[in-house]
Amino acid sequence: MGELDAKAGRTVCGSPLARTEELIADYAEHLRLVLGRSEATIRSYSSDLQLFAQEYPTLGEFELGNLRAWLGEQVRAGAARTTMARRIAAAKGFGAWLVAQGYLEVNPAARLAAPKVGRPLPKVVAQSQMAEVIDSPASRTEETFVRDRAILELLYATGIRVSELCGINVADLDLKRNTVRVRGKGNKQRVVPFGEPAARALQTLLQSRPAAAGPEEPVFCGVRGGRIGPRQVRKIVAEAGDLHGVETLGPHGLRHSAATHMLDGGADLRVVQELLGHSSLQTTQIYTHVSIAGLTEAYKQAHPRA
Repeated sequence: MGELDAKAGRTVCGSPLARTEELIADYAEHLRLVLGRSEATIRSYSSDLQLFAQEYPTLGEFELGNLRAWLGEQVRAGAARTTMARRIAAAKGFGAWLVAQGYLEVNPAARLAAPKVGRPLPKVVAQSQMAEVIDSPASRTEETFVRDRAILELLYATGIRVSELCGINVADLDLKRNTVRVRGKGNKQRVVPFGEPAARALQTLLQSRPAAAGPEEPVFCGVRGGRIGPRQVRKIVAEAGDLHGVETLGPHGLRHSAATHMLDGGADLRVVQELLGHSSLQTTQIYTHVSIAGLTEAYKQAHPRA
């Protein structure tokens, strides 16, 4: 391991006195370039680790007792279980990287126990109500109406994530086969089909532009003409939901509803997994619980012996 360089007045990486903040920046690059993690994950993990480094700034302080004390402070401050689970995951990943790089011999975070995080059932919008939301967005102009309807159609037709929708270029659309290529978590690409209503909405959107859009131009543009951002898409979806009595509707609600409605219609679970871009079938299985919940409710209302 390194030692303190007295002449230069600085710390050699690997020394117990090495600055944790500098190592966190290197770890963030590892997440980005080697593991291909999303920018949102990198920001979250870096922010969590920087919070620890503010209290325990040197590498020698990255040890189990300090980690437990820091996490205990977070719990007392009212941090949610999901937040605690993420911070423990960040510490474990960082510790494993420190060992792999030779900065530590043992990962002290490996002994941390993550809290069990309950996964609430997603809110599902009824199919009839979903049709109203998509057909009549709360747009203020004809131009934004065409764009907003295409956004709502595609989100519901495909179940893609809001970040995936914002990243779609014209070249990613195949309006002959009714498919779209999206880039999901870890920059993984997949091709997702959509139906005729979404195809018509996309064709209308592209035809409404004053000039033909180039292949690398974004399909969905914001108010200033550049690529639309997730925040604006969330606002479009929320306002459309409010207009039709669906409170707190967001892009993820459209994704949940699309997955549940596909399963209700008889789609295979693995097909839904592929469409949604889930790396694990276990993630997709939550939608089977939603379908069963709907089936149980229908049974209670319809069966004479329920």
